[in-house]
Amino acid sequence: MRPVKKPLCCLLLVSLPLGIFFLCLWPLKPYHVVDVKYGMPGIAENLLQHGLWEPSDKYAHIPFKVKEIVTGLLPKNDCTCDKVEPVLNLPFARHLFHQVSVHQFQQVFKEAEREELKKRRQQEYQHFLERSHSPADMMIIAKANSPLEYPMQGLQVRPLKTIVIPGLSLQAPSRKLYQVNVTAALGTFDVAAEVDEVMVEGAGQMHLSLSSAQVDNLNRQLQFITYTNTIFNPNTADTVQLETDGHQAFFVIKIRHATIPKLYSSGDQSGYNVSALVTVATKTFLRYDKLRELISSIRRFYPTVTIVIADDSSNPQKIEGPFIEQYFMPYRKGWFAGRNLAISQVTTKYLLWVDDDFIFTSNTKVEKLVDILEKTTLDLVGGAVREKTGFVTTFRHQISVERGGEEGDCLHTRMGHYHVLQGFPSCVVTDGVVNFFLARTDKVQRVGFDPRLTRVAHSEFFIDGLGVLHVGSCDDVTVDHASKIKLPWSKADENEKTYKEFRYPKSSEANIQLKHGLFYSKNRFKCMVKN
Repeated sequence: MRPVKKPLCCLLLVSLPLGIFFLCLWPLKPYHVVDVKYGMPGIAENLLQHGLWEPSDKYAHIPFKVKEIVTGLLPKNDCTCDKVEPVLNLPFARHLFHQVSVHQFQQVFKEAEREELKKRRQQEYQHFLERSHSPADMMIIAKANSPLEYPMQGLQVRPLKTIVIPGLSLQAPSRKLYQVNVTAALGTFDVAAEVDEVMVEGAGQMHLSLSSAQVDNLNRQLQFITYTNTIFNPNTADTVQLETDGHQAFFVIKIRHATIPKLYSSGDQSGYNVSALVTVATKTFLRYDKLRELISSIRRFYPTVTIVIADDSSNPQKIEGPFIEQYFMPYRKGWFAGRNLAISQVTTKYLLWVDDDFIFTSNTKVEKLVDILEKTTLDLVGGAVREKTGFVTTFRHQISVERGGEEGDCLHTRMGHYHVLQGFPSCVVTDGVVNFFLARTDKVQRVGFDPRLTRVAHSEFFIDGLGVLHVGSCDDVTVDHASKIKLPWSKADENEKTYKEFRYPKSSEANIQLKHGLFYSKNRFKCMVKN
């Protein structure tokens, strides 16, 4: 017997710790496969089945009269880009007024490839919708006269963590038994305390039922209901169904990590320390004389501010001096690629974007722009550019997107702004500004500059930033633009000649085709009206 017992004892000694180890690990992984696709499971499907999204037929027999002046403002989901002809053809109208141009982006592609391109774009668009959709975006309509009280908004839990659900209550007329049911899709319910004379069923599960003959006891128990997120997703939402005696209600619990702050040092001096708060960023190509003039003008007013230069010139020249960072790129890498490189190296809270042929003056008050961003919710504020002729431009423009069908949306741009910025009478709120602006570094880095736009591009950045950037414009902070006028006796500059060949090509058709192609395939626009 002894030879038999010894191996059995050894087996037990080995298997028992292993068994305990696996039992400890088992509860940590309740789900082996998790569907991370965005969808509308569970509660949302119930909502759709119960017809909360469709107008009720209950009042279909009551006649009505359409108010076209109002219905004309509603989205049609089938936009078009049309050029409205002027009522009166005034002489010199083309020179006196802004002209409207209409562009159909599909036309830049060959007819034979359009259908396949449209199909691929639609597939990519569906993937985008799946990634960006959250159950928190879903519309929920509250039914009338519900006896249920519940949190309408603001409820949030960290992924895989637990919270107490506040505000749950039942206000029902007298009856023999009171019952409340709660159901979730991405988590489980429990109670943090047990109340006498209340029956709790389904603790630790996605469906929890509470019942009692005493409504006060039931309401006391409802104060202790907890929700635990069990399916990991760093940013989603769970739609909870609350039900009692034929009444239903729904509320959303947002599931997300806390936003990690990105804070910056602003220096230890009183007032705004521009050198600690701001980095000047620029992109240069061949125009080293202009670049040196820009740097010299900056140093007259801001001797210690950091200047970041992205340079894709041939035979690059090293720019010497303190607080200067120059980054070399492959020759002719491009305008937006250079802007991406420059902003990627900024470590201060704000970046000031300037062209390499700007000149700072006593009116280039960066402190004013800093003050605006410090005191408002704006992400970016533009100044004004003054030409040698005295003409000043802010290039303020409004950008809007009209919803379309399968063919894509319609892009509208027009000169103008929305309203004056309160507290800053020289500033307005708009969507796009001139190429002289101060911005929150992290926001500009988030939007980025499409490196495929290598030559002429500007508004494309603000179009990509629509819905992300809150933009303002001030006309009392100006920067001068170096003169483009060449005197007949001035010496010809080979670099300037080469620069103009790239900046102002004989034919801009290829660049336009590229932009329109990106609008169609990347941004899902079918057309644009530009005023």
